Order: sequence, then C-alpha cells, then structure tokens
Amino acid sequence: MLYRENGQFKTSYRADQQIFPIRQDRIVIIAFLALAFVVVPGLASEYLLRAILVPFLILALAAIGLNILVGYCGQISLGTGAFMAIGAYAAYNFNVRIEGMPLLLSLVLGGVCSTAVGVLFGIPSLRIKGLYLAVATLAAQFFTDWAFLRIKWFTNDSSSGSVSVSGLQVLGWHIDTPADKYLFCLGLVCVCALMAKNLVRGHIGREWMAMRDMDVAASVIGIRPVYAKLSAFAVSSFFVGIAGALWGFVHLGSWEPAAFSIDRSFQLLFMVIIGGLGSIMGSFFGAAFIIVLPIVLDNLPYWFGIPVDTALASHLTNMVFGALIVFFLVVEPHGLARLWSTAKEKLRLWPFPH
Repeated sequence: MLYRENGQFKTSYRADQQIFPIRQDRIVIIAFLALAFVVVPGLASEYLLRAILVPFLILALAAIGLNILVGYCGQISLGTGAFMAIGAYAAYNFNVRIEGMPLLLSLVLGGVCSTAVGVLFGIPSLRIKGLYLAVATLAAQFFTDWAFLRIKWFTNDSSSGSVSVSGLQVLGWHIDTPADKYLFCLGLVCVCALMAKNLVRGHIGREWMAMRDMDVAASVIGIRPVYAKLSAFAVSSFFVGIAGALWGFVHLGSWEPAAFSIDRSFQLLFMVIIGGLGSIMGSFFGAAFIIVLPIVLDNLPYWFGIPVDTALASHLTNMVFGALIVFFLVVEPHGLARLWSTAKEKLRLWPFPH
C-alpha cells in the first residue's frame, strides 16, 4: 500500500523523465545514501570496511564500465582486467613522476589513458563481433600482462615488478583509515554511477542500444557505427581505468600485474551477467553477489557449529557458488536487476496483479 503513484502528477517532460520518477524511490535512495555516508563509517568494523565494502564499491564501478560495453552496446569484452591495469599503472606513473600531482587528477588521467588504449583495441569491433571480438579484446589482456612485467619503465624501474603508493590525500584530507578509504570510494562511485546513468538515458545511450539490438538497422536510420561502438569502448574503458586505479591505490596499496589477471576479467563479466545486462543497478547487484556470497558460504558451517575441514569447505563453497549462479541464470536470465524490477512492479500493482 505504501508503493503507489496515486496523486503524483507530471506536468513537464523533465519531471516525467527524471531518474527516479516515483517519490517513494527518491525517498528510499536518499535514505540509503544517508545510511551509506553517515551510519556505515561509524558503525562498521575495520574488517567489513577493508575486506568487503571497499572491494565491493570498486568492482561495482568496474562492472558499470563493462556493462556499458557489453550490456548497452552489445560488444563482448574479455580484457577488462587489462584496462584496470592500464588505469592503475598510468595513475601510478603520473603520481610518482610529476611532483605534487593531485590524487584525483592522477585517477582521472589513469582513466584517460585506459580510454585511449580501449579505443585502440575497440577498432576491430568495426569489422568483427561476437566471439571474434572477444578474442580480440582478450589480446589486450595478454599484451598488458607482458608489458607491465617486462617493460621496467611502467613500474618505475622496480626490481621486483611490484609498485606501491602511500600518503593518499585529497584537498588536505588524508585517506589513511578504512573509513576514509570507504568514503572516498563511495563518493567517486556515486559520481561515476550518476554519470553513467545519465549517459545511457540520453541520445548516446540510445545509439548504443540500437547497435546492440540490430546494428544494420541502426546504421540505416542514421546512427554511425564507428562513433557508437568506439564511444562505448571509450566510456567503458574510462570507468574501468578509474576502478583499476582505485583498486591499486586505495584497496591494495601495493600491487603487481597478477592483481589484474584474466581471472579479474572473468569475475567482472560474471558480475555483469548475474546482476543484469543493460542495468546500472544490476552492476551493484552482481558485485554484491560475487563478493558477499563466497564469504557467507565460507562461514556458514561455523555459524551453525558444523565441523568441516578447511579444504572441504573451500571446495563446497565453489560448488555451491557455481550451482547458485546456474540457478539464478535459469530462473531469470536477465539477472538480479530484472528480479528487482519485477518485485517493484508487483508492489505497484498489489493487490490487483495482472
């Protein structure tokens, strides 16, 4: 009874096309943001902030970038980990080679460098698609793994191949504690998610979706495939590059190329598929599913006092995790975001479903 649109009249196109047209949605989002920004930093433990919330936010941002490319434009990519690595190493080099480089500017420039490389590897999408394009983007993963391992300039001539950053600060705000890192990541993710949402709602997003649905028909009605596909690669790589820089600077602090291996690329692709293709909210659902569920499954036997060997528990976690992924994809192939949307529609129509 609380989720109704009765009496909520729209008197302008702006009001009708806003991101959250229902008043109850706006209230819930404002309350959720207040909870995330004010309550969580004060009450959450250090483990929760450092091991769960910060990785969740960063990987959700990377999943948003990948979802723009795969979900909205229909271009398959298996090189997301490579673009994260490019953003991380580019931001690192800007930070250590330019004296007094602001942290935010380093992160943005890392995203810009990732954008340039993403457009370069997106050029084959003008000629090929499907699995052939996936293999072409996979080449970016192997190339970056080789480059960051063999070319010492990228690691500032580090003998071990690993790099590290410290003393993070923004406008005099020292980002040292887990709560500071959480708030910094949360602010950036909120800004980037709002930008992505507005992009996919505008004419650029409609061009991406037209290319996804039928590229030949899209070109017939005047949409330029070159612009649509390369802009999707550019925007996707930008968000993924910023996420990679955050992963290295804020979450890890010290990293090597193995932190952005092909496993990371597959993990992000699973997040997008499980969360929901073509949904910004689905990127958050997918990241939460991939990060939180294994932790819950690992601790479930101990919560119920069931004695389980550590090795057996690890194998059981992987088996149950894989089975749940298959179950969700069978029940709802469009992901968790579709289940969320269906539940909201049921609430709006209850008790008169049709």
